[in-house]
Amino acid sequence: MTGRVDDVRPYMERAAAYVVPLRVGGGTRLKIFEAMGMEKPIVSTTIGAEGLPISDGRELLLADTPESFATAVVKILQNRDAANELAKRAATLVRSEFGWQKVAERFANICEGTLPEKQAKPGLTVWDRIQPLTEVR
Repeated sequence: MTGRVDDVRPYMERAAAYVVPLRVGGGTRLKIFEAMGMEKPIVSTTIGAEGLPISDGRELLLADTPESFATAVVKILQNRDAANELAKRAATLVRSEFGWQKVAERFANICEGTLPEKQAKPGLTVWDRIQPLTEVR
């Protein structure tokens, strides 16, 4: 697939694996998080997954040569049980550590940390702390 689509999820749902063959790169790795959230087995180069808190053989397979990359993709396609285990562990990680609630909580803590002590309000939920930040004045 090339070009732009409004929603990549239908394409990703039909995929047996998500491959990230980046050899050079920069920027964010959000596409890997999307694939993790959709419980897709992932094969990536080390550069493609750089900076993400994930482990080779646990949440995805890492391979950096054309031969090892192809072997990893074939392994995913041929061993559905192993592929499903990778995908489930990846989904569990991304949902528990990078889901909206966890990210919002971290953001609220950062924002709250910028307030003078007298303005901090202990005991409020994360949503109570975030709402005032979203109000338009």
